[in-house]
Amino acid sequence: MERIYRDPVHNIITLSDHRPDDALLIKLIDTREFQRLRHIRQLGLAHYTYQGAEHSRFTHSLGVMHLMTRVMNRFREKHLISAEARIVARAAAMLHDLGHWPFSHVMEKVLHQNHERWTVRIIADPNTQVHKLLAEFETSLPEKIVAAIENKYRPAFVCQLVSSQLDVDRFDYLLRDSLMTGAQYGNYDLEWLIQSLEVDLENDRVYLAANGLYAAEEYLRARYYMFRQVYFHRTLRSAETVLQCIMRRAVEVARAGKIGFLLDGSVMQCVLTGQQLLVEDYLRFDDHDVMFHIKEWSRDSDSILKDLSSRFVERRLFKARDIELPEPERIALIAEAKRRIADLGFDPQYYLIEDRAADVPYYSYYRPDGKARLYIERRGTRELCDIADISEVVRLMGRYEIHRICYPAEASHVIEELWKNQ
Repeated sequence: MERIYRDPVHNIITLSDHRPDDALLIKLIDTREFQRLRHIRQLGLAHYTYQGAEHSRFTHSLGVMHLMTRVMNRFREKHLISAEARIVARAAAMLHDLGHWPFSHVMEKVLHQNHERWTVRIIADPNTQVHKLLAEFETSLPEKIVAAIENKYRPAFVCQLVSSQLDVDRFDYLLRDSLMTGAQYGNYDLEWLIQSLEVDLENDRVYLAANGLYAAEEYLRARYYMFRQVYFHRTLRSAETVLQCIMRRAVEVARAGKIGFLLDGSVMQCVLTGQQLLVEDYLRFDDHDVMFHIKEWSRDSDSILKDLSSRFVERRLFKARDIELPEPERIALIAEAKRRIADLGFDPQYYLIEDRAADVPYYSYYRPDGKARLYIERRGTRELCDIADISEVVRLMGRYEIHRICYPAEASHVIEELWKNQ
């Protein structure tokens, strides 16, 4: 029997329970751990800016698995790829986001958590449905999936396809995020990229044939512009800033015993009070839990938590202004802005926030250890080289940074006055 998933990016994703690998993947999809991903938005708070960005980690993970299947099928046409490497690659691709926090990356920053470590914990926990299914298929399969996610599995090209400069995760999320946001910056020639993809079994690495150069340049440019225009969009970052402030304030008042509402026995109670989370508890935590508590906090007795939560629920987000100034001037400006914000009755700790972020579309220059490189054939030879060695387009893709201050709209007049004086 076939299981068909209709996908907005890849059209039809098909699995058949007549094939043992597919049968395992179907069972994994139906586990509570994987189904939880339906309730974790892929782009966190991007829907506050791009109303169509409602897609989930569930749909993305299916897409990543589908692309890994296509790549492994292509490799198998030319090389002897073991059955083990194939199922490890496909399962690791599908399960790689299993441990994501609510609203994806936003919560991790405040709560000092790491979704990859949670992914490993979930797969390694013998009590999870995912672990049991993997172990029933092959006793050591859970450990092999963990090794692939942690870049320790061999053959290493499997790890590279799961996470690297040229991985199926990026292949999917660029196209998916571009489609669902309506922004066209993430489009690139996926078909030609897959067609050009090769594996060097002798040196255990993935690379591109020489005819894939332009597709690779387009792919890296897509990532560059998606960060500039979507992932670092000022309204999206403003929404993330408000959510982070809410969670920081909630932690502070909860640990002081002054929070007005906190569902007893909830995962949120454990999170805010710093209790150790068990895997079983964590699997009950998703976007809906966070929104439920924020709605309740919009009536909280703590004025700051109440105000921030109301702003978030009603989408009354902070304003954001870029500050590209020399360090001494920037420090002085922020200090003065905090003073003026405080004069208006706002606590600067929660109402004047520096937002700093950066991305590098191609890491070769920043991590010269070889692990972060995208290898490609030099035209007319069999030599493999770093793509930056032969592509001026890639060499010109520099580090992109944002540095902003976020503040309430009610404080716009004092910030604008300060900026004019500056």
